[in-house]
Amino acid sequence: MPGPAPAPSSTTGADHAAVVEMLSYAPVADELARRFADAGHRLYLVGGSVRDALLGRSSSDLDFTTDARPDAIQRLVSGWADAVWDTGIAFGTVGAVRHGVTCEITTFRADAYDGVTRNPVVAFGDTVEGDLVRRDFTANAMALSLPDRTFVDPYGGLAALARGVLDTPTDPTTSFTDDPLRLLRAARFVSQLGFEVAPRVREAMTAMAPQLARITAERVQTEVSKLLLGTYPRRGIELMVDTGLADVVLPEVPAMRLEIDEHAQHKDVYEHSLTVLEQAIGRESPDDGGPDLVLRLAALLHDIGKPATRKVEPGRRVSFHHHEVVGAKMTRKRLRELRYPKHVIEDVAQLVFLHLRFHGYGKGEWTDSAVRRYVTDAGPLLERLHKLVRSDSTTRNKRRAAALQRSYDDLEERITRIAEEEDLARVRPDLDGNAIMELLGIPPGPLVGRAWRHLKDVRLERGPLDHDEAREELLRWAADQGIGTGIETGIETGTEPDA
Repeated sequence: MPGPAPAPSSTTGADHAAVVEMLSYAPVADELARRFADAGHRLYLVGGSVRDALLGRSSSDLDFTTDARPDAIQRLVSGWADAVWDTGIAFGTVGAVRHGVTCEITTFRADAYDGVTRNPVVAFGDTVEGDLVRRDFTANAMALSLPDRTFVDPYGGLAALARGVLDTPTDPTTSFTDDPLRLLRAARFVSQLGFEVAPRVREAMTAMAPQLARITAERVQTEVSKLLLGTYPRRGIELMVDTGLADVVLPEVPAMRLEIDEHAQHKDVYEHSLTVLEQAIGRESPDDGGPDLVLRLAALLHDIGKPATRKVEPGRRVSFHHHEVVGAKMTRKRLRELRYPKHVIEDVAQLVFLHLRFHGYGKGEWTDSAVRRYVTDAGPLLERLHKLVRSDSTTRNKRRAAALQRSYDDLEERITRIAEEEDLARVRPDLDGNAIMELLGIPPGPLVGRAWRHLKDVRLERGPLDHDEAREELLRWAADQGIGTGIETGIETGTEPDA
């Protein structure tokens, strides 16, 4: 059974004063607090707002809790806020914006759960302590009374924060039963904050992992994305795998923990993928606009096709032929089930599909045509593909690792050279659809597309053609296909030869 509840905070009055001094919050909080106090209500800065302030993490959003009921909250913010919304009013929450600061004010809650869904039976409470005990983790169960700035920490959140431990205000089994999404939130906070989970929390997570089936795919996707975008995503993934959460929501990841036996020695694909994830993160740049979800998903999932394609060859060598093809299909399936946007699904799957292609480059054996195709197939994903391929080298053989990086340096130099000569970012046929229709004397239709694709293949193979060369190539192709042209016959045809 899970261990005892966390001890009450042992911090002294001086400690609390120091905490209050550390907290930095927007002036709008004092303004709002005075309005509530003048109306005879209590107001507390609460939850993540307090936690992040203590950790020195900036936030433009403020969360409050109060004894005022929702209708009273609406009256108090009306005329003060620049904008007010009540989409969460059924749960006691009123939102407001003042001077660019978003505030969410929620009536004290004392909810109960039905044990089937994660939707609470909303009940309003009368004390801040009763509100805090229903929160997910003690690090989120601290409050600051305003405007008097009294620090409220009935469940040891400050001490847990100082130790870097994630614990629950009440018994974790009860907490996770109330809302199984908290199982994933634990892993997400580990990723974002770098914390460890308390032993009793880990035990409850392991026992209750199947409860995640109660959570909608959209909510799971949100937590997985936040986890991957955290500062320490490897820790979050490892916690998910070790507790069985990943078996429910990302089963392809723990499946990569291939057994290493005496007959077929090979590196653990799971550990390799986590290393690739870390190395890819190390290649992200602030100029890219922050953490890159597509790159991180691709790094984590790039080898998920290996278990399905694993084969022991003669001589005890292990092979994973076409694992990139299988992996791309598996990636699409999993991300669709998690309700990721279509563009994310396609970008991640394409990176998984392409991540192995570079290994045919060798010491520069590719023709310019092959380089063009590499760039064209990657399209706008080329920079991410560069990062993924470089990160995919996890060998401990320093000589081999250096050789791989030199080969990729050479490929990038060739891409740059060819791009300068040919505008590789826009590899298109040298005749557009209108020119094709005019030259062949055909109307719009599938035949135009076939001719266009042929000219694009020629462009990739030979580089840019001038207009006369492109015209001659198109006419040669049309003759080979048995297609009569307006120039040659004066007869228009919009059908394929065998139609």
